[in-house]
Amino acid sequence: MIIEPQRALADIRIRVQRELTDFLAEQTQYLGEVGSELIPVAEAINAFLLERGKRLRPLFAYCGYLAAGGRDDDPIIRAVASLELLQACALIHDDLIDGSDIRRGKPSIHRQFEGIHRMEELSGSATSYGASSAILLGDLALVWSDQMLHRSGVTDAALIRSLPVHDEMRVELMAGQFLDIHEQALATTSVARSLKIARYKSGKYTIERPLHFGASLAIADPHVRETFIDIYSEFGLPLGEAFQLRDDLLGVFGDPATTGKPAGDDLREGKRTVLMAMTHDRADAKEETIIAKYFGDPNLDQAGVDLLRTVIADTGAREHVEDLIEKLTLTALDALNRDEIEPSAHALLDELASIAVRAN
Repeated sequence: MIIEPQRALADIRIRVQRELTDFLAEQTQYLGEVGSELIPVAEAINAFLLERGKRLRPLFAYCGYLAAGGRDDDPIIRAVASLELLQACALIHDDLIDGSDIRRGKPSIHRQFEGIHRMEELSGSATSYGASSAILLGDLALVWSDQMLHRSGVTDAALIRSLPVHDEMRVELMAGQFLDIHEQALATTSVARSLKIARYKSGKYTIERPLHFGASLAIADPHVRETFIDIYSEFGLPLGEAFQLRDDLLGVFGDPATTGKPAGDDLREGKRTVLMAMTHDRADAKEETIIAKYFGDPNLDQAGVDLLRTVIADTGAREHVEDLIEKLTLTALDALNRDEIEPSAHALLDELASIAVRAN
């Protein structure tokens, strides 16, 4: 019986959620045994991970595993679910770095713990308490991602094959994060540099490396594995860039009910995205004056957001980014037209590509 790709992906997502729930229940119990003071830590990470999330990284990893000839296996589900903990680490730290107040429609972790400090009338600085808590919770999520992978139950051989990819993925993520903050400090308007950041900060660890991770879990033969690594790079790199470009557009034009963040948040933070670099390239003197006045203003109100949105649209940057997303997505999909891809998994990767670049 052929299962619709949407239904199959929904089933994988449910299984990933179940594994995360079980793992976090064990860790919550452990933290509670260490001390009752750690209960808010466990509750915060549980809520952060379990209440929302598309689970794109585990989905790409598991579909990459299936497309490379892997057979349905609960330990592999547990292994790929660990990538959500890596994602949690990245998001918690990213919100702190950016000074973001909201994540997924709720206070970001550092703001949440600031609130706990004030509510309980603790000593010292609430801001420092919140920042310190976010650093430690992000680090804890990173440690837990390793624990979940190592305890997943995959064979020793599969685990050993996957670790180099897993390590490289984490290094690239941290490198991309630094490139992002460095670019903010340089205040450049380079499209090429912004594309590089998009690739390393988000694209590679969202799509390409999870696919490589799945292939490494599935394939013992190094020559066959290398073939799939190449195919997945041809598919994953352009799709990863398209994914980040969509995220850039949503950061400016997205509906807060969908994005979980205030409208125009990237404009307040002064994010040096490809969208803004293209806007700078096309702006006239009057438009540059508006950008200089409003872009990066942490107190930017809705009127200022609307002015910047108008400039971005009038320069043609928004339309150009939409065109680029479409071209990158088509390039990615062309890479899947290979006999090596398991036919039953081809439709899953097609559907995932659509989800990754969807405008809502």
